[in-house]
Amino acid sequence: MSKKSASNTGNQSKANLGEQIRNIADRLKQENEVQIKATSRILGAAAQISENHDRLINEVVDMVEEDLNKQIQTYQKDIHTVDILKQQFKTLREAKDYFKLKATSWESLAKKLNDSSSQKLVSETKTQSDHFSKSNGMGKFEYDGKIYEGLTVHLEEDVAEIFPNAQAVNEALRFLIRVTKKSC
Repeated sequence: MSKKSASNTGNQSKANLGEQIRNIADRLKQENEVQIKATSRILGAAAQISENHDRLINEVVDMVEEDLNKQIQTYQKDIHTVDILKQQFKTLREAKDYFKLKATSWESLAKKLNDSSSQKLVSETKTQSDHFSKSNGMGKFEYDGKIYEGLTVHLEEDVAEIFPNAQAVNEALRFLIRVTKKSC
């Protein structure tokens, strides 16, 4: 082989090698662009998830506030205070006659009314339940011919101050169930 042809072959090999290197560089550049686009999409999706998360938290907070406001309004209807009674009635005698209760003071009348509203709820529950059998706190209730299982619990004093009756406890628990289901 002559020096000229060997030189041409060497130049062609170098040109092919240079072309291959340029091709590899172009592919790497394209892969980087794809990675940059993918990263950008991932970051956009993460931002959207964060925004949706914040929106959902705000919705839950709004739901809780609504339910608490409704609950407070419900409790205010059921709770009698001396101030409320004095606003409704001119005299203690008028209030006692209206409620058909004996009391020596506004305070004792309010206490009797609050006690009687709790007892009224208990008696309503008893009239709704045709049958209740109790075993270790668990019981079966029969109502309208259907048998339901239930749990009897004792509320501690601090909880009972917030939830004065079974209806209030059940509403709070139902709300908690709704919130838990929505978050899952």
